[in-house]
Order: sequence, then C-alpha cells, then structure tokens
Amino acid sequence: MPDERRIPTGMRNLLIIEALSRASGPVTPTELNRNLELPRQTLHRLCNTLVQEGILAREPGGKRLRPGRRLRSIGTGILNVSLSHMARRQILEGIAAKVGETVNFVVPGESGMHYMDRVETDWPVRIQLPVGTEVPFHCTASGKAFLSSIPFKRRKSFIRTLDLKRFTPNTHTNHDALIEDTERVALRGYALDEEEFIEDMNAIAVPVTDDKGRYVASLAFHGPKQRLSIETAIANVGEIREGSLALRAALDL
Repeated sequence: MPDERRIPTGMRNLLIIEALSRASGPVTPTELNRNLELPRQTLHRLCNTLVQEGILAREPGGKRLRPGRRLRSIGTGILNVSLSHMARRQILEGIAAKVGETVNFVVPGESGMHYMDRVETDWPVRIQLPVGTEVPFHCTASGKAFLSSIPFKRRKSFIRTLDLKRFTPNTHTNHDALIEDTERVALRGYALDEEEFIEDMNAIAVPVTDDKGRYVASLAFHGPKQRLSIETAIANVGEIREGSLALRAALDL
C-alpha cells in the first residue's frame, strides 16, 4: 500500500467503501483495514465521517459497519445506469442486425456531436469513428438532427455562430443553405449526411426525444456509399425511428 499521505482523502473514502463491498457482511474497522493499511486514527476518523454523512451505518453495538442509506441509494443508481446502458446496447444491436451497418447513439457536446455508444457492422469495410469521437454539427446526420430540434429563431442564431469548415466537396459552407437544410430535416423527421463529412460515406439520423418531445440524442447509422446509398438509408429509416421509440421507453425518457 502506498504512503497514506499520498492518497487524497476522497480516494481513501473510496478505498474504504471498496473494502466494505468485498466483505460478506458487516465488518469492524480493523477488518476493513487488513488490506488498506491506513493509520488506525485516520481510518476511524474517516469511518466516523462516513457514518455521519449516511454513507456507512453502524450495526447495533457500534463496532461493525455496513452500507448506509446513501451508499445503498448510490448502488441502486449505479445499477439503474448499468441497466439503461445494457438496454440501449440491446436496441442498437437489434438495429445493426436489421440494417447491416454501424449504428451510433450520439449526444451534443460543447464543440460537436459526441459518440456515446456504437455497434459496429460485421462488414470488413467500415468507417472508424469509435466511442468518444466528436464530430461537427454542420456536416453530420446526427448533428443536423440535433440542429433541427432547436426552435427556428434560436437555430438560425446558433448556426450563424458555427465555423462551417469544409471537409468534402459536399460540406455546407453557407449558413443560409444549412439553415434551409435543417428546416427540411425538421419537416421530414430525419437528417442525411450525403458525403458531407467523409467522402464516400452516407448516413441517416433521427432524434431521440423524451415524452415531452424534447431532444435527448441522435440515433444514426452510416456506411460507405458503395454499400449504403441514400435511397437505401431512407428506405431503412423506419428501423431507427422504431429504435428511437424503444430507447424512449427503455431509458424512461
């Protein structure tokens, strides 16, 4: 165990919680400390603080510690987040199996659209945009699905702040043209990327909304144009529309 003076206080608390999670039942601070090797006074002080904050609780008699109300609530919340991720993953895998292309769950970030989840196609030829990738608003299907969800007056103002960097010959570099494109997206309910971000790649996206119709994320699939024509993408838009509704239900949006 490293010198305890080098371990931040918050990390020491996490180490105590981790040690408790490995126990088969309530334990004494001494039992907790077998692998932690913290100074006795430090351990007792931290445990007392965690008890006071409701993270830990004492068994009758006061010697043994168990998870407190707040820690149980945290555990339940983490489990729910994990279940939501698993449900989302199952839905994305189902769509990918039907459309035969890579499916993405994308959310807006400060400077672009952020790939939060992704199921890759089985085809050997694919577009590499891993989870964590950030792509532009103005030339991606997921980005235009997001832009189209913004009320028109605010959308126009926001779009005019964007740097419309050219990535391909098809990239929108005119703000008015992009505004018109997002209005078409808003009317038909899906957005297209017709080789606007990457040459020879087509994509289609729909918004995922909550029960009040507010935008939450974009659900999209893409592929090389030799395999995924725009006509084929549009013909399969029903799959991601159904996926969007399934996500709303599964994630309790």
